[in-house]
Amino acid sequence: MLEAFGVREADEEIYRLLLRHPPLTRDELAARTGRTVSDLGPVLARLEELGLVEPLPGRPVRLAAARPDAAVEMLATRWQERVTSARATARALLAELPVDARHRPEDQVEILFGRDAVAARFDRLQRAARHELLVLDRPPYAQEPAEPNGPELEMLARGVRVRGLYAPEALEVPGAFETFRQTAAAGEEARVHVDVPLKLAIADRTTAILPFSGDERETVDSAFVIHAGNLLDALVRLFELLWDGAIPVQGHELPDDAGLDRQLLTLLAAGLKDEAAARRLGVSVRTLNRRVSELMQRLGARTRFQAGLQAARHLDDDPEPNP
Repeated sequence: MLEAFGVREADEEIYRLLLRHPPLTRDELAARTGRTVSDLGPVLARLEELGLVEPLPGRPVRLAAARPDAAVEMLATRWQERVTSARATARALLAELPVDARHRPEDQVEILFGRDAVAARFDRLQRAARHELLVLDRPPYAQEPAEPNGPELEMLARGVRVRGLYAPEALEVPGAFETFRQTAAAGEEARVHVDVPLKLAIADRTTAILPFSGDERETVDSAFVIHAGNLLDALVRLFELLWDGAIPVQGHELPDDAGLDRQLLTLLAAGLKDEAAARRLGVSVRTLNRRVSELMQRLGARTRFQAGLQAARHLDDDPEPNP
């Protein structure tokens, strides 16, 4: 079980034996294992080096197994330090490569095949994010959109900034808005844009994943993984341009008429259909249409989108429209 940390199977057997018994001398341990003291010498030296076994003071010296939780935590820390050191070494070695060999196209793009593979890689991308996750969201989905996004909630809990940019149709999928409200309440910054051209997720501006096909009728069963380079920089720029032109969406209910109007106007600017907007606000389509007509007349707007965009742009300056 500890082989992942470099512990040999035979060494782990000795550690397990010491876990099950009181501290033993080398002679007692040799008698229980049927091995000589000299044979056990290298094994015990490795276990002590790894922090799995420690000698107790006194004579004769007795050996005790370290607590598994503390020992594994120490092993994990050491392993992480080695990984960090190896990455630093790799970066140093990269400088020795010829410039034209450092950024080969085949190293910057991967292709995933299979719905499960795409969903698993997206999950991994979220769990690996340390500072920021940028998401363009639109159907179809590789996983059920109504299910809570556990990795995203974990990211938000550990302080990762998440910005989600949604197509209107993403909020019309049954159950999707409830999930959206949950993540918004947890700290996600969410906006809606009438023209989200593709699905995209970018972690820490170093890795992106996007579907191979943009056909809304197809499920996400293949995807590109883009690593650092000009293509990734362009995708980040695309996200920022769309984000600047998008409309913020509130993730909670406001019971008064002013609050209803604010949400209605935001949904109109986002391009949501009447049925979806009415369902979201808990009113009938007839009531929604009447309210829209009143708001358009009040704002002097000729179209619903114009009314929604005009009002949404002034929400920060005038958070509650005049009744």
